[in-house]
Amino acid sequence: MKAIGYKKNLPIEHIESLQDIELDTPKAMGRDILVEIKAISVNPVDYKVRAGMPVEGDGWKVIGWDAAGIVKEVGEDVSLFKVGDEVWYAGDFTRQGSYAQYQIVDERIVGKKPSSISFVEAAALPLTTLTAWELLFDRLQVTTDDANKSLLVIGAAGGVGSILVQLAKKLTKLNIIGTASREETTSWLKELGADSVINHRHKLSEEFEKYQLPAPDYVVSLNGTEQHAEEIVKVIKPQGKFGFIDDPKSMNVMPFKHKAVSTHIEFMFARSMFQTEDMQEQHNILNEVSTLIDNGTIKTTLGENFGIINAENLRKAHAFLETGKAKGKIVLEGF
Repeated sequence: MKAIGYKKNLPIEHIESLQDIELDTPKAMGRDILVEIKAISVNPVDYKVRAGMPVEGDGWKVIGWDAAGIVKEVGEDVSLFKVGDEVWYAGDFTRQGSYAQYQIVDERIVGKKPSSISFVEAAALPLTTLTAWELLFDRLQVTTDDANKSLLVIGAAGGVGSILVQLAKKLTKLNIIGTASREETTSWLKELGADSVINHRHKLSEEFEKYQLPAPDYVVSLNGTEQHAEEIVKVIKPQGKFGFIDDPKSMNVMPFKHKAVSTHIEFMFARSMFQTEDMQEQHNILNEVSTLIDNGTIKTTLGENFGIINAENLRKAHAFLETGKAKGKIVLEGF
């Protein structure tokens, strides 16, 4: 099968940072299904792993997590899917990824693809949707009847933010404050349902004062957490909840103590990485979101289509994503 892989951690400008390769097609066993990949999307985790995670042994490392495709083979213990089903998923951090024509994935972290959208539109959503859902409802424990409460989303125009804003708008009663720094991303957030948009290039406390915004009960930081930490402490409501997903070099939570703020970290791969008892919850979440898309409640966060799945286009996608200027998700489709 065709695949895109690497053997060394190299800058994306280097032609060997991602290469077109041929690998044997894997076999499905146990609770695994074999999926024929139709479309993928790229995420910050893709370039972080490509650039910084050493490759074990002398084999090829295939990364990529978001995918949509068709089930071609099922293991002997599979009960949730059959051959021919259209599926979507965000994969497993510990296994070979979706930059390939075929991929093995555990059925418990796979959902039924929304029938009303294309494979490429679907591929934009799984990882960011699971991250946003788990952050809101599992980590921060937001409820659907949280009336008269506010949510601040820092870096809201990116992949996770684009779906998190929609989920919060459609499934909760929260007042949503998003941050963006450009006219186009500000418009994008308002279109997705943000009630207010402030500029994260300015001090958050000054923006809150300028627009007379209420202290947020919940603060979600999707990037630049280390940079914004001091301002988050200033604006968050006493006894509020703070969650983040990025990788600050250091994170001092002690300044939150005087406000009794709880701190939460979301890592979407934890369930599959540790085979948790509730691992199948990701199957359930993806199926629920599939229904929300098919009934028109939320929409795809597809930003740009970078063409067919090959090394050249993936290098371009990684390079653009590394600029931090992406709006929505970057997708690729077909071989």
